[in-house]
This record gives sequence, C-alpha cells and structure tokens, in this order.
Amino acid sequence: MKPEVFTPLGPGDPALSVSARVSRRNFIKGIIATGATVASGSMLGTLTGCSGETSSTGGIAGTVERLITLNVNGKARRVDVLPQETLAMTLRYKLGLTGTKLGCDRGECGACTILVDNIPTYSCSTLSHAIRGRQVTTVEGLQAANGDLHPVQQAFVDELGPQCGFCTPGQVMSAVGLLKANPSPTREEARRAMSGNLCRCGAYDNYLNSVMRAARTS
Repeated sequence: MKPEVFTPLGPGDPALSVSARVSRRNFIKGIIATGATVASGSMLGTLTGCSGETSSTGGIAGTVERLITLNVNGKARRVDVLPQETLAMTLRYKLGLTGTKLGCDRGECGACTILVDNIPTYSCSTLSHAIRGRQVTTVEGLQAANGDLHPVQQAFVDELGPQCGFCTPGQVMSAVGLLKANPSPTREEARRAMSGNLCRCGAYDNYLNSVMRAARTS
C-alpha cells in the first residue's frame, strides 16, 4: 500500500514565503539536473579503477576482458570493469555519474533507473558487460549543451515534484522513457509506467502531475 499523499504548498500559497520558494526551486532544479543529493560514499573506497585506466586480464584463457568501451550520454567511455560489476556501480564509482542512485540494490525501488536504448532499466541489476554496444543515458545526459533542462526535468521543477529528492533522478528517467514510447499517455498509463519507482516521501501525485505537464508541453 502506498503512503498517504500530502499536497505540498504551491507557489502561490501565502503560507510559503518568496525566499523559501526560490530556495526550494533552486534545490529541486539542482537535483533534477544532476541528481546531486547527499549520497553515501561508503563504497567509493572499496572500488579501484576509473575511466582511462588500462588494467586488463592480459588475454588469459577463460577470463573476461575488463577494459571495455561503454556508450554513455553520447560519448564513448573506456573503463575498467570487473566481470560481476553492475552498471550502477560503473556509472557512479568509475565514471562519476552520481545522479544514478543506489537504493535497494536489488531491482525493486527504481532509484537507479537509467535508459538503455531509450528503455528504462534498473542499472543495479544490469551487468556493465551486458550493455556494450548499446546507448546508455543517465540523468546527467538529459540537459542540453546550453544548460536548458529537458522538458521532463523542467516539468518536475514547475510542479515542485520532489520532496527529499533521492528518488527523483530515477523518476525523471522513467518519465523520459515513457514519453519517448508514448508521448500522450493518460494519467493511468503514466501511473502504471511510473509504478516501478518508489518514493519514500509519498510524492506520487506530484510526480504524476509532473509527467502529465511534460506530456502537454513537450
């Protein structure tokens, strides 16, 4: 059962000061553009290797090549990847794309959602080696070169969709994938498409409002 949904104060609510609105909007814009919320760094020291390192298995029979090329946000990235390494780990700790969040780490919460060939995918349960030759898009890859937000990101800002913001990058990526496949979804279709993304704050209606706004304006 989903938590009870509370309606947040809107931009025109007299109970919300102008300074508070600006502060919250800037906060939301930041997390939607880059996923830059407070993140755990506990795993960072346990992983070695980064983009550009040249360690490999040396061609030993029966081993998996470790230095591979991944197509991420329109760029070819060479990276040292362990055979059992998930895409979420590679993106966060090898390529520095921390907008992809790790929540449950078992393919249940959707915080790690990215697009693989424009299809929403849980990166925590996808091996990095399995997506060679495919196009990966993270929340960092949505923003235009001139700094303009993607229409979905802008809709999330306009609707003040997020609460704490941790699940927001995954919510944004699921919404982008939905609108690529179905540019004019009904609210119920949007609800189903977003059902794989959990929100601990219970901001489901806010996120749905954001998706429907993006569908109208994009």
